Amino acid sequence: MGISLSGEGRHRRRVRIVVPVIAAGLAAAVTGALMMSSANAATALPKPTADLSRSAHSTAELEKRVAGAATGDDTLASKKTTFTAGTVAGTKDAKIIGGSTTTLAAAPYMAQLWYDDTRGTDTTDDDISFFCGGSVIAPTKILTAAHCVKGYNWNANGAVITGTATLPDADGNTDGTVSGVWRQWNNPSYSSVTFDNDIAVLTLAYPVTAPPIRMTTAGDTASYKALTNAKVYGWGRTSSTTKDISATLKTATLPIQSDATCNGKYGSDFIKGHMVCAGNPATGSDTGTTTACNGDSGGPLVVAGKVVGVVSWGVTDCVEKGAYSVFSKVTSYVGAVYPRVEDANLSGDHLADLWLRRASTKIAYEKDSKGTSFGASEPWGNWDGVNVVLQTDLNRDDYQDLVVRDSGSGAVYWMHYVPEPDGSAGTWATKTIFANWKSRTRIITPGDVTGDYKPDVLTVDSAGALWIYPGNGNGTFGAPSKVSTGWNQYSSIVGHGDFNGDGKADLLARTKTGSVGYLLKGNGKAGSQAFAARVKVRTWGGFNTLLTPGDVTGDGKADFLARTPAGTMYLYPGTGKGTSEIFGTPKSVGTDYKQWDIIS
Repeated sequence: MGISLSGEGRHRRRVRIVVPVIAAGLAAAVTGALMMSSANAATALPKPTADLSRSAHSTAELEKRVAGAATGDDTLASKKTTFTAGTVAGTKDAKIIGGSTTTLAAAPYMAQLWYDDTRGTDTTDDDISFFCGGSVIAPTKILTAAHCVKGYNWNANGAVITGTATLPDADGNTDGTVSGVWRQWNNPSYSSVTFDNDIAVLTLAYPVTAPPIRMTTAGDTASYKALTNAKVYGWGRTSSTTKDISATLKTATLPIQSDATCNGKYGSDFIKGHMVCAGNPATGSDTGTTTACNGDSGGPLVVAGKVVGVVSWGVTDCVEKGAYSVFSKVTSYVGAVYPRVEDANLSGDHLADLWLRRASTKIAYEKDSKGTSFGASEPWGNWDGVNVVLQTDLNRDDYQDLVVRDSGSGAVYWMHYVPEPDGSAGTWATKTIFANWKSRTRIITPGDVTGDYKPDVLTVDSAGALWIYPGNGNGTFGAPSKVSTGWNQYSSIVGHGDFNGDGKADLLARTKTGSVGYLLKGNGKAGSQAFAARVKVRTWGGFNTLLTPGDVTGDGKADFLARTPAGTMYLYPGTGKGTSEIFGTPKSVGTDYKQWDIIS
């Protein structure tokens, strides 16, 4: 079988695998008030309290973790055998075995993942330290391997470096950006025995400026055609005869191999559909071999500018005759990963929450998801004078934003929280993003519709035409593109996330006549090609409000809520299927929802 391709350092230690600990979520208590008159006057905005779980780790602490990881020599669990450590400070032959030195410009999305857990003891015998690679796929999101994440507490012990092609020095100093990890997710079906489903996402404490790379799309077959050239990047081992990893970023071109070829080498260890192998067969030595190696774990395999694989496992010392590098097949996991990119929410955990306004007082509240129910109402102050409030994250900073329409002027505002660099309480910024949208019959914030990983805003005009305003990731928008007409036939159009599990944002719509519910699958494109032909889901009569706040249950699938006129709210858990079985059996989450006139 094979070994995980994770990094090593120096000073031999005995490895003890820690129990997984999930990073603490944000507890955002919101105070203050928003009041907008028809004259567009805005007063006191809600201010979340300082997010201590994000800002708890100083740069000095993070650099200390990096230094500790760089001088340790633990390795991660392997499929066949572990290996002893070499030295980061040794020979710096800057090449993936058989590869070559490259620059940050060639792969600006590359990330270094450093982990150092001293276990709170004075001895080094039980320390755990290692290095992995990763890819920036959104300003706060790092795509990597599950074997680099599961069982480790990255919030407490990890650090991520972006924006540099070189490793830090022995003291942890770097010319890149060092970031703490706020949350972590790994595929829940990951197996440390077979390395199946070996994919994970780390959420950084704050956005980084490194340009993201996109993942390939669901259903992509062209990228995996045999002998297609792919690029692998990393700082891993430079030779099968030493444990040295590279001080500078390296790359190699590897031809994609067919599933039959991979099965021929690895048998049942290679899991068709979940894994892809690449490279020419190894020669048995460094000479004539080009391959990923230890220290490259979690790094990307890239075809046509998109991540198609994540470095997962290989054979001991990487050059066994006939061997190939094995990667997690991203096209099979993009549906699971995408919700982790699109998981901003009011409370800061993995669960989508509700924002509500009481009809009688115009006081707004937040109700945080508990998975299958919602918590107590937390006040946000007076929100009189608005008739649309939608949740989204236009700048991908993992603070939930609001899109708000003034009921008098029709102006649409983007409200987003701006944290202070020192971790003290920040402020809400309010920016006008659209003017005179009073006659628009629908405004929708489904996330990224166009496929560029930047959330968009959709609207239906008075004539019934649906328009996409493509987001630029900073609260500004490109020129709108028209999808089609006839959208005023629907009494409700909602969307927030991916309903059919293909990694593309979708819409749900209910007709005015017959209350028929349809799924409109996103194609990841703008204009007339944005959505596939509608698919009938079920009849949604008996409800006066349809909601799609996102992933309420935390299983990585977008959910649906529906309110009866009497005030009972039902949660329909998403199944990830694009058929009539798109949602599971509904469950009541409360009977007092009649009092709210805006819910999002």
